[in-house]
Amino acid sequence: MPHATQHADDTAVATAELDSALRGGPFHVALRAAIAARGLPLQRVQHHLSRYGVKVGVTSLSYWQQGARRPQRPESLRAVRALEEILQLPEESLIRLLAESDEHTSGQRTAARSYRSLVQASDVLDRMLTELNLPPDGGLHTLGHHERVRIGARRELAGRESHHIVRAHKDGVDRFVAVHHGDPGCAPERMRVQALENCRTGRVRLHHDTGVLVAELLFDTRLRAGDTFLFRYGVEDGTAGVSREYVRGFGPAGGQYALQVHFDERALPLRCHRFAQHSPAAPRSGRQELPLSGHHRSVHLVEPRVRTGVVGIGWDWE
Repeated sequence: MPHATQHADDTAVATAELDSALRGGPFHVALRAAIAARGLPLQRVQHHLSRYGVKVGVTSLSYWQQGARRPQRPESLRAVRALEEILQLPEESLIRLLAESDEHTSGQRTAARSYRSLVQASDVLDRMLTELNLPPDGGLHTLGHHERVRIGARRELAGRESHHIVRAHKDGVDRFVAVHHGDPGCAPERMRVQALENCRTGRVRLHHDTGVLVAELLFDTRLRAGDTFLFRYGVEDGTAGVSREYVRGFGPAGGQYALQVHFDERALPLRCHRFAQHSPAAPRSGRQELPLSGHHRSVHLVEPRVRTGVVGIGWDWE
């Protein structure tokens, strides 16, 4: 039975290659090995993904396994999770390789949140918004957002305050969805949302494992399309350990964003820097050192017009 023997040998080689790729990566090699080991053409992989409610083109799958492109968007990251099941791989095996590859590509020490935690937080947030019957943008365009983050004496994320300027793009808008993602080990059940100006707190939902808190901020008026509105709120945190960065993600392009990080006089960092990413899965770029103001003990960044992706400030302790 030479053909049967050859097939068995080919299968054994493919399985060995897959095991090696899953242990050492990189992501695209492991994905290609997994698809080969299961003997699935890309069209079949795409069909299986559609049964999971995930839409990914054959061209994208081909680019992923060649290493020409990387899964970055939330829909693509959900596809990676589905691929682990479709290709009968251990849970988190592809996600882990994607995260490790990101850390290696960025050439930076992993700071506050892992790539995996950001993916999980995104999934949790989607579920929370669905449960509350709230769309992500809520009918509002952001014209300006000034965010002030406080780092406490224990080097912890003590809290933050956000001042928003928004414009309604449909009639009847009367609320905003505030999202806070605490540092690893935080306790969202001990956080406190403060409605500071032109709003009041509505429903609040939280998820302990990912540290995500979602709060409705209710306006005392119903906006008409074209109306502008200003409001301010804060989140008291202080429930996690040492904080090393603060990041803010953006969906559609929008208005101005300013981030200021203020440090307690008993906990001053050695150095601070800003960074950007096209998505949580992309390598970091645009690193720029930020001088710490001696008197005010703060650093800041300003984005005149935000683009889809992530911006943030990181810092190093002695």
